[in-house]
Formats: sequence, C-alpha cells, structure tokens
Amino acid sequence: MAKSRFNRRQVLKGFGASLGVLALRGFEVQAAAPFYFTHGVASGDPISDRVILWTRLLPGTGQHSKVSCNWQVAADADFNQIVSSGSATTSAQQDYTIKVDATGLSPNSHYFYRFIGDGFTSPVGRTRTLPVGDVAEFRLGVASCSNYPQGYFNAYRDMANTELDLVLHLGDYIYEYAEGVYANATATGELGRNVEPSSEILSIEDYRMRYGLYRTDVDLQAVHARHPFICVWDDHELCNDSWIDGAENHNEGEGDFFARARAARQAYHEWMPIRTTAAGDQAPIYRSFKLGNLADLIMLDTRQHGRVRPLDYATDLPMRSGLFQVDEAGQGQLVSDAQAAKLPGEQLQRVDLPHQFVDGNSRPVTDYQTIAGLTPETLPKGWYYLPDIETFRQDVLQDESRTILGQDQESWLEGQLRASQKRGAIWQLLGQQVLMGKLQLPIMSDEELRLDQAKDEYRPALEFMQSMAPAGLPLNLDAWDGYAACRERVFKSLQRYASNPLVLAGDTHNAWAFNLSNNQGQAIGVEVGTPGINSPGLETYLPTEPEVLAKAIKAVSPELVATETASRGWSELLLTPEAITNQWHFVSTVLDRGYTVARADRQICKVGDKRFS
Repeated sequence: MAKSRFNRRQVLKGFGASLGVLALRGFEVQAAAPFYFTHGVASGDPISDRVILWTRLLPGTGQHSKVSCNWQVAADADFNQIVSSGSATTSAQQDYTIKVDATGLSPNSHYFYRFIGDGFTSPVGRTRTLPVGDVAEFRLGVASCSNYPQGYFNAYRDMANTELDLVLHLGDYIYEYAEGVYANATATGELGRNVEPSSEILSIEDYRMRYGLYRTDVDLQAVHARHPFICVWDDHELCNDSWIDGAENHNEGEGDFFARARAARQAYHEWMPIRTTAAGDQAPIYRSFKLGNLADLIMLDTRQHGRVRPLDYATDLPMRSGLFQVDEAGQGQLVSDAQAAKLPGEQLQRVDLPHQFVDGNSRPVTDYQTIAGLTPETLPKGWYYLPDIETFRQDVLQDESRTILGQDQESWLEGQLRASQKRGAIWQLLGQQVLMGKLQLPIMSDEELRLDQAKDEYRPALEFMQSMAPAGLPLNLDAWDGYAACRERVFKSLQRYASNPLVLAGDTHNAWAFNLSNNQGQAIGVEVGTPGINSPGLETYLPTEPEVLAKAIKAVSPELVATETASRGWSELLLTPEAITNQWHFVSTVLDRGYTVARADRQICKVGDKRFS
C-alpha cells in the first residue's frame, strides 16, 4: 500500500551462488526442521480430491544438479494410513523448491503430509480438501500484508492456533524494499528483523532470497503447516503500486520492468503453494474454487494482469486558471493564498504567469498541458492553477477505458458468476487485493488532524487531503475508486448472476467492512477488508486519534459499516447456508513475542440481505 500517494521510497546474483550461501537464507530456522528442509512445508490450492504440497530440499554437501525426495499423505498423524505418495525431483532451476499435486484424496477431509530425503524427514504438515454437496459451515482465515522488518508475525501464530478450513492470502506476502526502507527501527535494531538481500530486490535471485528469508519465520512456517492456503499476489510481490506495464517503485536505473516482473512471478510460483498451470506464462493467476454447494470462491488479480496505471492527484487532476482579486490580507473571493498553498505539487502552487495572448488580450489557460508549454510572462497578482473538480469527477474517474482487471478477466469473471448461478451456489466470494467499497477523503480540522504533529514528509499530502475533502473526492485512487467504470461493470454482473456476493480485500493494512452499492444506490453485496499481519496502517501517516479518524471517514463514506485503522491482525469468516459472519482478530503488538488477541464485534450478513446487520 502506498495509497493517497504517501510515498515510502525516500548481493547475490544468479545460480553461481554457493550452496552454502543458499542454505543460509534467513536467520530463524525452525528448530524441529532438519537441515534438508529448513523452510518448512506448506499446502495450497485444495480441491475436493487433491492439494498442492510444497517444501524446499537443500543438498547437503557439494554441487548437485538435481536432488530427489519422497512424499507421503496420510489420514493419521503417525502415517500408519498412507493414502497417497510419490517422489519428486528439484534443482537449482527451481531454487530447490518442490511442488507436487497430491491426488486420490477424499472430499472434506483432513490429511497429514511430509517429505523424506536421504534419511531426513521434513516437519509434518496438516491440510484439508474442499467439500462437495451440502456444507453446514466453512471457516476461512483471511490475511494480507506481512512485512518482515516491521516486527513479528504474531497474527500468523494466532491463525495457526485457530481451527480453520482454509486460509486466503490476498497479497503483499513479501515486500521488495531495501534495508532500512519501510522498516521499524525497533524490529531491525533490537529484534534482528533485517532483510536479505540488503538491497531492493530486482533479479530472480533477489526475489528468491527474500522469499527464503520470510519462510524461515517460525510463525509463518506454523500457519503454513497447520492450514492449506489459497493465495494471490498484490503489488509488493513485484514492487509498490504496480500495474500491467509499470510501477511507482520502478525506474529506468533498475533495468527492464518486464524482466523484473518475470523474475518476481517465477519466484512467486516457486515459493508459494499455488497450482502453476502454464510454465510459459505465469502471469494469469485468477482462478476459482467450489466450497461444495455453499459457495464459489473466485480469486482475481487486480494488480498485475490487466490494471492500467493508477490515477494520481498530483498528475491527473485537471487544472483551470483564473484571475482572483486578492486583498491585503491575502484573501480572495474564490481562493486564498493559504488555500492555494495546500494544493499538491509545483503545478498547484500560486504562479504569476499562466496566460496567453489572443487578439492582443490576455486570457487564462484552461488546461495544464498548455500551461506547461507557455513562455513565462508576468500577470497581475492573483493568478493560480486550480483543480477542475467536476471534470475530474465526471470525465477522469468515470473513464470507461480504465480497467483494473483487463477485458479478458472481466469476461472470465462474468462467466464464473453465471456458472455459479446455474449450479445454485449460495454465496459468491471474490478474493482480490484492493478495496471495492467507496471511501472519501475525511473532512477534518487542523485540531482533529493534528497537522502540527505530522511528519514533514507527510504534511503536503495531509494538507492536500484537507483542501480536497470538501469536494467529496476518493481517499485512495489505487483502489477500485480509481476504476469506477470497471467497478460498475462488475456490479452489473453481480446484480445479474450473484445471489449473495462477498468481496474480500487486503492491501490497506487496516480493517474495513462495507455495504456495497452501485451508482444508483442499489445494494450489491458486502465487503470485508482484512487488516495487515504487521504492516503499519493509517496511524503511521496520520497523527490524529484513530477513533477520530474512523468517525471522520465514516461521516463521508455512507457504505462504510465499521473500520479499525490502528491495529494489526486478520479476519475470521464463518460461512453457513444462512449467513456470513466476519470477526477481526487484533494482536496487541508486533514487537514482542508476548502478545494478546482481541476479537472485534462481528458483522453478520444474512442470505438475501446483501447488507451487514
């Protein structure tokens, strides 16, 4: 998340690294794990009769082009009842990771699995297949946004200790930044949570090493060993605020963007328990799962597959010029010096020159493109660049060409919803990255915002928020609010084919619950935004009290039912044929192994209501 343009940006390469160095990826190795299996085990993408099993198998000594092991799936923890088994081979080309598709399993069943190689045995993992037919209840854990140098993954530990049928990870599983960037000083200085490599990750080996570091974390290993995962990436698996052909956190000096994207995707598929179906093109990861007759789970990619460049207030807000008579106190009829100073970027500061002569007369220029190309001339005091709010709201935000999914994924989603309707699934779950609910800039006074306490790097953005909030503009253009026409198309499909939609989102690091409505105010469904595992939320950027901030956001965002903007954790969802219940789990700290867990008030949506009660 680098939303509302709060910009957070202010080695080993290739296969030539020695196996000794490869083995040292990460600092905290689970004590129970033998040397060969230092990164634990994981399972993922379960369906009714199979599941992906994952581990990493390191050679013991010497250079090996290939290494092999056996795998077993059993109905019991002692492996007396083995139901599926086989062998697998890996090499440096896969970074010594192993993924197998264990088949021949029974629906809605728990299993235990392990890997055995050269006399060493991996930790034992537990997994579960998806149900078929009628389902009385299904319990989901939803997670996102885990940043190693921000502190411990206590929320993962809490998930591991909770009885769940499945974990959905909605992205930002890793972060790409260099050492000291977007890091907590206590976590890095006192807890030793420093990143590997120390530079920003760019190459395939960089990404592999970063995943290797994360997968040595004992809490992350624990939750993977306890529950099967279904995952999608967000932006930080590649780099901040990414889209189909670029990213905020990528510049020409960092090499070819598409080469970086290919490296990031390859490492993701190597290190995550995801069913990789196309070796030649690892970009499409949208896919669907059936939770019996209870629900269809449709996983989307709103980040890398089809998203066009996100809007940015600093560059995409249209400009208008005008002459204002400013009195001695600096006040004008339409804008004051103080107000103008709050507008973002150099183009929004007071100027004395944007004009052109037409028929010998000085006339204001009405578009920024022309303004930028003018030869400076002096105008009377009081000429300003001003945002053209209505043009931005009507023409830019509602641009039909702006898609967050891509045309092919939009069509695929409609087909999935149509199929769900045909088979009579009760719930339709959309697992994706960014908030679909509408959030507006909160209207806050200097006292409420505590602007005098804001960090210098954030103050211009906060001043802009204040100046633009009365216009009712979106809080976060990187979310679906910046792709309004695409959202309306998805809402149309949901209205037509989905009986009971639930949208799931991560990305923001904060907790949200929405009653979704289209532009006509018609009820569409509900949305749950899960808090981050340990990535900091709005409390990092906004010095105001969290309760005051939440109240201000809710006051201007009618769809918002509940929010928590200062706590880390995860979402627990209980699905039944009668209702969906959401409950957030919040951990008391990410900077100490000793923590407590608070469970928030529940949000409940009954079948047919399309509203949280």
